[in-house]
Amino acid sequence: MERDMTVKSIPLAATSSGARKATDLAAALTNWRVLLSIAALCLLPWVLPSKALAVNVLVYGVLAMGYNLLFGYTGLLSFGHAAFFGAGAYITGIAIGQFGVPWYGAVLLGIIGGGLLALAIGALSIRTRGIYFSMVTLALAQLVYHVALQASSWTGGENGLRGFTVAKIDIAGFSINFLDPVSKYYVLMVFAALALWFVSRILNSPFGAAIEAIRENETRARTCGYDVERTKLISFVLSGLICALAGTMSALHLAFVPLDVLHYQTSGMIVMMTLLGGASSFFGPFVGALAFLLMEDVFSLWTSHWQIIVGSIFILFVLFLPKGIWGTFLARVVR
Repeated sequence: MERDMTVKSIPLAATSSGARKATDLAAALTNWRVLLSIAALCLLPWVLPSKALAVNVLVYGVLAMGYNLLFGYTGLLSFGHAAFFGAGAYITGIAIGQFGVPWYGAVLLGIIGGGLLALAIGALSIRTRGIYFSMVTLALAQLVYHVALQASSWTGGENGLRGFTVAKIDIAGFSINFLDPVSKYYVLMVFAALALWFVSRILNSPFGAAIEAIRENETRARTCGYDVERTKLISFVLSGLICALAGTMSALHLAFVPLDVLHYQTSGMIVMMTLLGGASSFFGPFVGALAFLLMEDVFSLWTSHWQIIVGSIFILFVLFLPKGIWGTFLARVVR
């Protein structure tokens, strides 16, 4: 009988050891997620076929990360985040091109402008729920789109905003050639690193625990004493700030702001990137942005109807990989 008990305890001990290792690995990935993410992004220009693609992954990764804070961690599905992305881009371009504001001042103005717009849209939409919340954000974002379309003397209308270029970046007495693709990538990488650190700090704070509690069960969170509407509004604004930062990065990168950045198709693209990478996963938005942009580059060479192919792949992901690429990978690694 003692021998049987010994034999049975072996698999139990092995299972316990495996679970402990998985827990330790998950804790290590969480503790070092910012540095690991920065290290991975630093290698990106050297593994992708073009530096321009790497910059786009960086920009849209930050954009999807901002959206993920609201959708993945707070549980609110917005179809209006293109408004904050576009606001950051337009304000940055206008500040540089029409008022001669230095690049760093223009970036700050773009982030503040996007945050104020998020505050306004959030205050109007946050008390609605479910599909009504999504539709209100979509309608208000389209209102911003039409305002930009009509204000052509400021935004360029259908032709987009042009006439601003940042040729060099002066930091602490050093002059960096911003027209060089590699230099441009690593300058924008600083913004991405700050965004990664900022989101990580939010998630590790009591506020991060509050938004996740709201995502899991809003009624229970309210019963526990959380001010649900106020917490959701703050999350909405923080999400908008990060998306506005991505807009400023895009404006500096392209020296051009197309009107399409405000279109609802851009909001849909943000949702797709977030889900492809894995909602509520820290590095997932960058993986989703990389996957989407790679598919766009490859399939657009074959057919002008590449959206049909990408849309079909997206549907397959939603059905069979609901955790996304990075979320599924993490689930299997730490299992």
